[in-house]
Amino acid sequence: MEGTPKAALRSCARAARAALSGPERAAANARLVGRLTRLPELRRASGVLLYAASEFEADPAGLLPRLLAREVRTYFPRVDGEVLEVVAAADLRTLQLGYRGIREPAGAAAELTDIDVALVPGVAFDPLGGRLGQGGGHYDRLLASLPRTTTRVGIAFACQLVPRVPTEHHDATVDLVVTDRAVHRALHRTPDR
Repeated sequence: MEGTPKAALRSCARAARAALSGPERAAANARLVGRLTRLPELRRASGVLLYAASEFEADPAGLLPRLLAREVRTYFPRVDGEVLEVVAAADLRTLQLGYRGIREPAGAAAELTDIDVALVPGVAFDPLGGRLGQGGGHYDRLLASLPRTTTRVGIAFACQLVPRVPTEHHDATVDLVVTDRAVHRALHRTPDR
């Protein structure tokens, strides 16, 4: 795996993301949340899947109070074996350390049909909706299981946007890629195979 194009891209994108200083990351997160807030799909949503960001990831946490003020139901992912479940949660402080040290909610899994918009992390994205994750396939399986009506939004810093992410048949794409600098409405493509 180490010598594959995906592994090389993961390494470069992680390094670019980690190179952002704390103040740069905070400013980029604020711009990102502003762009997300203005998305028509998010403004219409009654159920939104967020995630608890790891140390260097783009962080949608600033969006949570805005969604709750509009009485939007919010959900967070939880790993259960090979499956990524969604669980209702409205307070980041209630999340507990779970799979790979990522904060996850407790409680019963919700129905995927409750999700109108899914905010999806990634190591790298391309403007066509290609997404490169951590390599475990959890989000690929979740995205493939969501209803077609669910808008899939990849969120990242601009330094994580690349011209093309190498994809295979099992790699799920997103409908939009939102960075701190732009919104890219994806034109779906076929996998590289």
